[in-house]
Amino acid sequence: MNIPSLIEAKKRTNNKVRNYKYIKDNKLKKIGLNKKYYIKTYGCQMNVHDSENIKALLEEMSFKETVVLEDADVILLNTCAIRENAHNKVFGFLGRVKHLKEIKPEIITGICGCMAQEENVIEEIRNKYKWIDIVFGTHNIHNLPNILNDVINNSKQEIEVFSIEGDIIEDIPVKRDSKYKAWVNIMYGCDKFCTYCIVPYTRGKQRSRNMDDILNEVKDLVRDGYLEVTLLGQNVNAYGKDLNGPKMSDLLENVAKTGIKRVRFVTSHPWDFDDDMIDVISKYDNIMPYIHLPLQSGSNRILKLMGRRYTKEQYIDLFNKLKKKIPNVAITTDIIVGFPLEEKQDFDETLDVVKTCKFDSAFTFIFSKREGTPAAKMEDNVSLEEKNKRLKQLNELVNKYANINNQKYLGKIVPVLIEDYSNKEGYLMGYTDTMKLVNIKAPKCYMGKIVNVKITDIKTWSMTGEIID
Repeated sequence: MNIPSLIEAKKRTNNKVRNYKYIKDNKLKKIGLNKKYYIKTYGCQMNVHDSENIKALLEEMSFKETVVLEDADVILLNTCAIRENAHNKVFGFLGRVKHLKEIKPEIITGICGCMAQEENVIEEIRNKYKWIDIVFGTHNIHNLPNILNDVINNSKQEIEVFSIEGDIIEDIPVKRDSKYKAWVNIMYGCDKFCTYCIVPYTRGKQRSRNMDDILNEVKDLVRDGYLEVTLLGQNVNAYGKDLNGPKMSDLLENVAKTGIKRVRFVTSHPWDFDDDMIDVISKYDNIMPYIHLPLQSGSNRILKLMGRRYTKEQYIDLFNKLKKKIPNVAITTDIIVGFPLEEKQDFDETLDVVKTCKFDSAFTFIFSKREGTPAAKMEDNVSLEEKNKRLKQLNELVNKYANINNQKYLGKIVPVLIEDYSNKEGYLMGYTDTMKLVNIKAPKCYMGKIVNVKITDIKTWSMTGEIID
């Protein structure tokens, strides 16, 4: 048994990152014969991609996926720790799992991901959720086959969570959710330690993959017919800073040269977004003109308390530079409302930045205290009522500009990668180069193609269009 430690998770050393390859254990390949697994994923794109790895590992053991919880022999919740709401959703869903476990005690239940890296969560699982069979974290996904084998043979709770700086394990198998779009990790962890953020503790130190390994993965995807890759990292544009060699602009350029039709990347930190990156994005047509650039607050005082390392003036300068140098660029952001010690004036400054930037969209959140972070110890002087009032006001402004930005597309012809069936009955759906959701009345044969679409109707969060042959 290995229990996470917040103190250990904070540590950063100059120790060299180990880089090694996953090796399949053929002795475990029949453990899941005639059995099914169910996995529920919470959180960011990195978690989604982790679940693609988990699925592939389980299928190497002969398990088959099911989307029906009651049919599963193995149930895994891949969790997120970024906000309290994510915690509550996981523990709420565990009620359903417990009920099923009482009916079918032979099923194996488990929690993995970022919540598993938190000391207080593990303590709660050990005290109140003893029926959960396995817990593993973000650093040892590749060891899932052995963890499963141990719990089957030992019939006792297996908790294997490591609070370490982290390694890089290449060649972990992957079962991709899409045939057309793929996530590609380029780096792991984060060393920014923003005062509100739990990620540096749950994901380890910043560590970049070798560029050749990334490029080989992208080239394989091109050969397999994929049209789009999204380069992933907790702080994606800090890629290479730990390698003392190539940096994000070099990687972007080389990925673009593979011939993949579309390149995206998330999530950027304004502090690491340099001119070389902007020049490369503007140079290559297959690097999409879409940037997610978290602001978090428009108040310099709050940004300093957050440990964000930039001012609102620097953010706006970068925003304007992106708008000037990248034709048709769409920029979205993240904003936290009600951070400890946020006064009305601080919030008004955030509204002023939103009015200046007129973002295409924004993910807005009420501050969520994460145990172990510096912000959790700050005085929370804003009432929940006031936080909700501010969030409503912010969202009204964000929605206004989202709609105004979308209205510019009415009647225009834009490229759309059609990737799936729409929630709108009888329609397919896809995204423009600027990451706008479009619903299209079209036959299935267009799925997996980039087509020109004329936008015929606009809503705040989506558009409707028709294919132009």
